[in-house]
Amino acid sequence: MNQADVSRLVSKLKINVLPKHRRLTNPDGPKGRMFRMQKTVTALFKHERLEVTRNTADEARGYAERLISEAIRYGDKHNATMELADFWLLEKQLVHKLFKVLVPRFENYNISYTRCLPLTPTYPCTKTDQFPKSLLELRGNPYPPVMPKDPHNGSLLHNILLEEARKEMRQTQYLETAKSIGKEDKSAWVVNEKAEDSGSSSEDERKKD
Repeated sequence: MNQADVSRLVSKLKINVLPKHRRLTNPDGPKGRMFRMQKTVTALFKHERLEVTRNTADEARGYAERLISEAIRYGDKHNATMELADFWLLEKQLVHKLFKVLVPRFENYNISYTRCLPLTPTYPCTKTDQFPKSLLELRGNPYPPVMPKDPHNGSLLHNILLEEARKEMRQTQYLETAKSIGKEDKSAWVVNEKAEDSGSSSEDERKKD
């Protein structure tokens, strides 16, 4: 079977997927791992933005992309697609959201339906923060964007704070430079005074002689 025939059976995803699933540790074994993936996919479709560990986000993203891709391709009249949605979505009202809200949103997308962004670690780190985390979200969600369109915009809060910090640092450096220059001038003036005093004293001794 060539590549064209395979694409007729399974739609091609718009993200790279590992050939084998990740070994996510779970005390309940493979069944607990799958239930964890179901809960993550269900929460993603419900809230449209999650903060989870990086491995969990990457693994659940592939299942969410596959579910949306199959729903767009076959619709809600396809038995296999409905069974797939019923398996992954633990809250059954989200099946209606999948076909009536998400499918119209993503049907003309040429890019992935989800976005996964790494998050910086928190400080100080606790036991729950020892694993790197990622932000997993559906594109087109109603939340403010995580990545600003123009990160160099001077009106953004973090850029304003950085500029004020730079001004304060420059002012501190200027004061330290001025103090060091003042100390050098003072030491040079003291040396000149001592030299003048020694010179005048030697002239007085010569006159006496």
